[in-house]
Amino acid sequence: MSDTLRGKTAIAGIGLAGIGAAPGYSHLDLTALAVRRALDDAGLQLSEVDGLFTANMVNMMPTLSVAEYLGIQPSVNVGSNTGGNVFLDHVQWATLALDAGLCEVAVVCYGSNQRTGGLPIMPPDAPPFDAPWEPREPISSYAFAAARHMHDFGTTREQLAGVAVAARRWAQLNPVAFARDPLTVEDVLASRMVCDPLSVLDCCLVTDGAGAVVLTRKDRAADLARPPVHVLGVATALSHRQISRMPDLTTTPAAESGRRAFAMAGLAPGDVDVLQLYDAFTINVVLFLEDLGFCKKGEGGAFATIDRIGPGGELPVNTNGGGLSCVQPGMYGIFTIIEAVEQLRGQAGARQIEDAEIALCQGNGGLLAAESTLLLGSSATV
Repeated sequence: MSDTLRGKTAIAGIGLAGIGAAPGYSHLDLTALAVRRALDDAGLQLSEVDGLFTANMVNMMPTLSVAEYLGIQPSVNVGSNTGGNVFLDHVQWATLALDAGLCEVAVVCYGSNQRTGGLPIMPPDAPPFDAPWEPREPISSYAFAAARHMHDFGTTREQLAGVAVAARRWAQLNPVAFARDPLTVEDVLASRMVCDPLSVLDCCLVTDGAGAVVLTRKDRAADLARPPVHVLGVATALSHRQISRMPDLTTTPAAESGRRAFAMAGLAPGDVDVLQLYDAFTINVVLFLEDLGFCKKGEGGAFATIDRIGPGGELPVNTNGGGLSCVQPGMYGIFTIIEAVEQLRGQAGARQIEDAEIALCQGNGGLLAAESTLLLGSSATV
């Protein structure tokens, strides 16, 4: 994998809006608020935005809807959508566009009011071979993967529950996290079973929320209001649309996206200080730790202990509380980026990882189908 994009661009601003519940706001309202806050964070003006990269769960033509709402006419517009991973993928396309001189200020953004506004009516896109069996998606497919991992490797429900507890402990250090009540492994095991072997507390939240990141070329980012966070490596891989076509229920395309992102960055798993992994369900964290090379295949359940990935652990995972305890408005990927930036800037408060220089973000789309890996670094890394 070519390293020609390493360090060419940087994230100059980040913004959040409506985390948890935002009654009275539409998804476009929340998106615009997040964009405004990200631009303010960077010290830039909306009129300077000439690259827009966005997707959501409502608009079939998202760049048209978001650009019109913002009142801008950007020269570069990308509205691809492969699910929650796509915002990390958008960082790749924004980096390419910036490096090519096609735009000067790129915004990647997402917003949803699914908790207070109701779940959107999605366009007809049911997987043709799986839909006749009436699966309860997306949880049915993730339950398949969890059950197979248990069968093949002896992973236990207690180990999966530990992932949820670790996320909650991080959330308790984050004042904007939606779920901050105490949580134990016993609580997770006793919670209502939704799709065996996953209980309701193995599942991510249903919240409102929006996020935005602003990217510029490296030289310009150095002169803006905040310390730049540099794009070191990024890659996307996909393997299927419906779970019945997944080649191996225990290996995700993150094995490929991670390999290519690490190669671009010139890094290895041992170089990473903090991980932000898309935890739609507890099994995700186990699978991604394996596929990204932090442990061997089959060892993820035993590896992802509360003491290791939770506060004070040697491998901090989802330091904002993740989709399990912080925020999950339908597509979580943008929030992995924002938390990584806060950590690398040293502005994460009580949950700050000391001397964090390199962060890995993992975005997950579809039914473990599309995976994007993004490696970010502080100025000391370029």
